[in-house]
Amino acid sequence: MKKLLPALLLGTACFAAGAFVARPTAPDEITVPMLRTAQQLFGLNFSDAQLDSTRRNLSGYRDSYEAIRKVNLPNSVAPAVGFDPRPLRLRQAQVPSATYSAGKLPETGKVKLPANRDGLAFYTVRQLGELLRTKQITSEELTTFFLARLKKYDPQLHCVITLTEELAMQQAKQADAEIKAGKYRGPLHGIPFGAKDLFSAKGYKTTWGSVPYKDQVLDEDAAVVERLRAAGAVLVAKLTLGELAQGDVWFGGKTRTPWDVTKGSSGSSAGSASAVAAGLVPFAIGTETLGSIVSPSTACGITGLRPTYGRVSRAGAMALSWTMDKAGPLARSAEDCAMVLAALCAAGPDARDPATLLAPNRFEYAFGSDVKKLRVGYLKTAFEQNYPTKANDLATLDVLRKLGVELVPLELPALSPGMLRFVLTAEGAAAFDELTRSGRDGQMVLQNRSAWPNTFRSSRFIPAVEYIQAQRVRSLLIEQMDAQLKGFDCYIAPSFSANLVLTNLTGHPAVALPNGLTTAGLPTTITFMGQLYEEGKLLALAKAYQDATDFDEKHPPLQ
Repeated sequence: MKKLLPALLLGTACFAAGAFVARPTAPDEITVPMLRTAQQLFGLNFSDAQLDSTRRNLSGYRDSYEAIRKVNLPNSVAPAVGFDPRPLRLRQAQVPSATYSAGKLPETGKVKLPANRDGLAFYTVRQLGELLRTKQITSEELTTFFLARLKKYDPQLHCVITLTEELAMQQAKQADAEIKAGKYRGPLHGIPFGAKDLFSAKGYKTTWGSVPYKDQVLDEDAAVVERLRAAGAVLVAKLTLGELAQGDVWFGGKTRTPWDVTKGSSGSSAGSASAVAAGLVPFAIGTETLGSIVSPSTACGITGLRPTYGRVSRAGAMALSWTMDKAGPLARSAEDCAMVLAALCAAGPDARDPATLLAPNRFEYAFGSDVKKLRVGYLKTAFEQNYPTKANDLATLDVLRKLGVELVPLELPALSPGMLRFVLTAEGAAAFDELTRSGRDGQMVLQNRSAWPNTFRSSRFIPAVEYIQAQRVRSLLIEQMDAQLKGFDCYIAPSFSANLVLTNLTGHPAVALPNGLTTAGLPTTITFMGQLYEEGKLLALAKAYQDATDFDEKHPPLQ
């Protein structure tokens, strides 16, 4: 240890002509020599340049640790993670085998084929389902139509990683045969869809959008793929995601929003949002850990549902954060999202994903709810701030009031969720530990200080005690949130505020709804929030808003 002490006293790193040079440091500054010494304790061997890149992250983590230490944590407060001693076989034994229905959908008017079949691109799932049910079109015709659009517009949007054409045509023909024989499975029967390419599908690559995994083939179907197949839906494409579920840059380029192809679609459910917005698929499945459904839904002007944590099985999906990852649909409307969620939940809990065993109820439609009787809050302070989309958001609140909804002022818990963000990066670093230690993270496209390679290296220095303390504070946050929402059915929030981080930590469901355009002609959204496991009421309120407006019916002028 005596040999190591002088290194701890050296200045931080400077790099000139590839050489490491020491310079004077502040007393509390994290330096490269410190990290070079510390990594020996963990058996790591990062270069001086790599260690230098971690310093800003580590300083931020330390600020979070200090904030957490100021929170009163009695011994009785347990971490917001549970230990389940049951092996998979015991969990499976306790999962009911029967499927269930989410109830009846609202009546829909008579749906007819458009005079120009190109109009089908922007029909809702509900409308397309009616065309199939009434045999005005076949699934094979519909599947061929959407495959053609995917091939036509992907060169502009870069939203497709793999077309599953052979599988799609097999599934479409099967759907047509079943519908013809009177074996109708429901409103998704014969409907084409796309899945974010972090969900596995037998016989096809599952690339996670990342260079080190671009040839990966997983011999299983993800739970969402299984359950949508059971509903009769047709998988036509595996869609892009930012590398390892960050942003919109992947190994094939940058996914674009069809509203302006010079701009990114945001992410990480980049291809899912872009493809739905451009009318290349009627719906798609994405995931969110910290904004990856809400953000691309906004950039692409579509409806994106982030269900309650644990509502939808993540079996067969890439893990980024086991305590924060959530899977959900991106579609044209709240009603479409509800139909897809019903299919994803029809088989009940999935023993392969223990989080699904937590749900105290089953998802059911609540479209018969009188929205005037719902107790709806709004984040008064958040809406009083100055931000670019404020006018559209305030107009949304006015629409709700005109519908007879009484909006009650509401505030978020006092605890700041920002200090807990490193929960995600710690779990992500664990998920991709081998990638980091092997050095294969150097193959990834983005290598800046904010990209995963540097974040994962930085997170190797997060002490286990600090991670557990963060999870204990998260438990307090969950209780505070529950107290704040007592008596409320839903609440309204700007799409990008402290609410986004907070509710991804507490697991509450959210739906991002288009609510206008910016002066530059780009879409905006607002977020409707619900109580845990109460997506039915949340989507009923969202549908009422969409029935009263036409923002969900807008689509981009893609050439």
